[in-house]
Parts: sequence; C-alpha cells; structure tokens
Amino acid sequence: MTQTSANRMSSQVSPVKGTSNPIKLLLKGRAFFALIAIVVVFSFLSPNYLTVSNLLIMSSHVAIYGILAIGMLLVILSGGIDLSVGSILALCGVVAGALMQGLELKPLGVILFPPVWAVVVLTCALGAALGALNGILIAWFKVPAFVTTLGVMYMARGIALLQTNGLTYNNLAGRPELGNTGFDWLGFNRLFGVPISVLVLAALAVLTGLMLSRSSFGRWLYAAGGNENAADLSGVPVKRVKITVYTLSGILSAIAGLVLSSQLTSAGPTAGTTYELTAIAAVVIGGAALTGGRGTVGGTMLGAFVIGFLSDGLVIIGVSSYWQTVFTGAVIVLAVLMNTIQYGARGVRQ
Repeated sequence: MTQTSANRMSSQVSPVKGTSNPIKLLLKGRAFFALIAIVVVFSFLSPNYLTVSNLLIMSSHVAIYGILAIGMLLVILSGGIDLSVGSILALCGVVAGALMQGLELKPLGVILFPPVWAVVVLTCALGAALGALNGILIAWFKVPAFVTTLGVMYMARGIALLQTNGLTYNNLAGRPELGNTGFDWLGFNRLFGVPISVLVLAALAVLTGLMLSRSSFGRWLYAAGGNENAADLSGVPVKRVKITVYTLSGILSAIAGLVLSSQLTSAGPTAGTTYELTAIAAVVIGGAALTGGRGTVGGTMLGAFVIGFLSDGLVIIGVSSYWQTVFTGAVIVLAVLMNTIQYGARGVRQ
C-alpha cells in the first residue's frame, strides 16, 4: 500500500473516538447486547421461550439465515452487494428436489435417481456457477454489483418458476428401493442433541473466520474492500478476490437451499423470498460497514441470531406477521444508524 493511501486510511478517525468507553462498548457490542435483551424480554413474556428444546429449534431456523449471511458478509467486505442469494437458494432447492424426484432420460427410456451426495454436489456446483457469473460480470465487465445481482435474482427465480411451473416438489425423503433416501437427514437429524443444520452453520462460520483471519485471501479481501485502488496498486488480485467471494456466496446459498428443502422435505420456486434482505440485515446488525473492509464472522452470526430469535419470539407470543415485518425493519434501521455513528458517513453506501 502506498504511503499516501496509508495516511489517508489512518486519518479516517471514527466519529465515536474520544467519547466515553461505555458508548464505544455499546456500539461495538450492540448485536450481543441486543440478543441478550431479546432473550430476556421474550423469556419474561413466554415461559416456553427460554427452554433448551425451543432454543435448538430457533437455532435451526437461524441456520438458514446464518449460512446466507456468511456469504453476504464476504461480498460486503469486498465492497459489493448480492441481491441474488434468495433466488439462488430457491433455484438450487428446486433443482435438488427435481433430482430427488428422478432424472428422466427420455431417449433411453429410464429414470435415474442420484444418491443424496450427488444431489448435494450438483446443487452446490449450480450455486457456484451462478455466483461466478455474478463475480465475472462485476469484476471483469465492471457492471455495478447492484444491477448484476438484481438481474441474476430475477433470472434464477424465473428459471425456478419455469422448471416447476409454479408448483412445489413434495415428499423428498426418497425411497429405500431407489437408493435416494437421506435427504431429510440434514434438516431433521441431530448429533449429540444438536440439529445438523446448526452444526453445519457452526462449521462454516469457523472455517470462514479462519480464512479471514489466518489466510492471505482474508487480508486481500479486507484490503480490497477498504480501498480497492490502493489494494490493486499493492499487488492484491482484486478481480480474483471479487470473483471468489461471489462464487462462495453462490455455494453458501445452495447449501442454505439444501438445508431449507431438507427441513421442509419439499422445494418450491418461491422459497427464500426477501432472504437476501435478511442476510444483509444480519451483516449490518453484526457491525459490518456497507462500504466494505469492516466486519467479522462473529458479529454476523450474532446479527443472524438477533433476527431469528426476534422473529421466532414474536411468533411465540402471538404477534401478527405484519408487525413482525415492522419490528424487523426497525431493527435494521437502528443498526444502520449505529453503523453511521460508529464509522461515519463512510459506514453506509451513498
């Protein structure tokens, strides 16, 4: 990084610097404090909220948001945005559902039933291809991320609707005689009492955290998101970084689609609607800056749990789904406001 760029970055003093330590602590730990407050309030309102069984159920719901949010964090760290994750989730889900229902080869007059591992691999490959398409258009052809991912969002959702004719693939548990059972294992089974989906989320979070903190790619990502021009001049492969993060976001969207379809044992083309906004909200609540270069996996996980535990808590106490949307929106606005206070005007996209 050049000396000029380093001086410019060091001169960007946080607007909260110089304020009292409790205020800085509140801003940095806002997701954690919000999660504690949510648990305390809903535990008081409902005796069934703070039970081990309910916490595990809510965590399995959070797993889907959390997996999407990890991919969104990587994209936002690079200074981009990905509006296509919800639609990629839906398309990958219905493709997995179609494969579980059987792949008909009309010229041969046979129907193939791929094993579950093959379904998972093919679905993740599809997510990777769609994510790579986003990355190539953004990195090489300089199409704005908002426009690119918005277009892919509509394309993926449209293909999912065309493939299913607007219907849903049901009964994805498979049949033993066809050798395609086990799809529901991801959504229903538990290991040591913990849902598999939660363990998958934890594993992905740990691996992503290690990648960001211990690898050269993680340093490149933070550098590219913090100051793309300076990073490029310093030898950071910015284009490769962008393509990689969008590809990873596509893979994680596919995994989230597999988890959701497994939990429901069905796959529909309307699944994941507005999930991209939930993923962005989790990243923002977790303290990441929408301009890139700032954010952590731990904060994003806390943000995902804030949204998930809040939504499930409102359901438990019988709040209308319309009010749930209002409360979630208010939390997002508050999180962006606190980001602005913490990072200044550069903390939000202009």
